[in-house]
Amino acid sequence: MPDKPCIAVVDDDQALRDSLTWLLDSVGLATVAFGDGEAFLAASPSRLDAVLLDVRMPGLSGLQVQQRLLECDPDLPVIFMTGHGDVPMAVQALKAGAFDFIEKPFNHQQLIDTVQQALARHRQRRQSQARLEALRERYAGLRPKEQQILVHVAEGMTSREIAAHLAISAKTVEVYRLRAMKALGAANLAELVRLCVALGLVDPLPDEPSSS
Repeated sequence: MPDKPCIAVVDDDQALRDSLTWLLDSVGLATVAFGDGEAFLAASPSRLDAVLLDVRMPGLSGLQVQQRLLECDPDLPVIFMTGHGDVPMAVQALKAGAFDFIEKPFNHQQLIDTVQQALARHRQRRQSQARLEALRERYAGLRPKEQQILVHVAEGMTSREIAAHLAISAKTVEVYRLRAMKALGAANLAELVRLCVALGLVDPLPDEPSSS
């Protein structure tokens, strides 16, 4: 069976930790529970998909834990659990990149929905990162001349202009360009430019100014 998504539950209330562990387990999610932020950070679980984090805890506050997480795993979705009067702190957490916050006492379905949304976003980010890493590997496998030609194509130069710039024939430019496109998996010129932007080889086009 595939690994279940794993959620960390960080709260100093033992009864709440047990309740959330049972709830998440009931919908097929794995959990690891911690009574405070220090224990959670010290454990540094190797694979987490989201964190349910209490705002107010003894020792490190939820916001302090969030700051530590941003340094080591900025893409990990953090869902804050807040009590009455903690909304200003939750808003601060959202500004720092938290996925969402839910207020105690929880509506179980709302909590499950929020966790599932966070998991979906994390999964998308992981897939995007994996695609980008694979693209970088394919680009690194190109010949230096092919890499040069790709950049010039993405900059908008024609084959004739590239040929003159690199002191090679236009036919050679075309051969190298087609070979590079095939290696990167680009079906057409527009897709090639998008891949070059994703690789950071050229700047993205500025947004068109909206007409007033």
